[in-house]
Amino acid sequence: MTETEFLDLADSTLAAIETALDRLNDENRLDVECSRNGNVLEIEFLHNGSKVIVNSQAAMKELWVAARSGGFHYRQVDGKWIDTRDGGELFDDLSQIATEQSGGAPVIISENP
Repeated sequence: MTETEFLDLADSTLAAIETALDRLNDENRLDVECSRNGNVLEIEFLHNGSKVIVNSQAAMKELWVAARSGGFHYRQVDGKWIDTRDGGELFDDLSQIATEQSGGAPVIISENP
């Protein structure tokens, strides 16, 4: 994958995450606010002020996630963003992270909302 291809894919993935979270917020299923600055998506859980940061690392061709539960690195494998350590999938892992940090009902973040 070229750097340009990576940047396009990372951008569309960040947009998909933001769209999914905005939809959950609009449906009153999750109280979050997303802000995006270039390759960095900041997700704030409004009831407790905790944050999750998702950003792209072009040099490594990875998406990085920073959350209360730790830091995670994802690479493209067969069309999915896969954690380089435990093999978890980005959207599944973000759903778990959002569920934990929101402290509420289970959250499902889908790539195709």
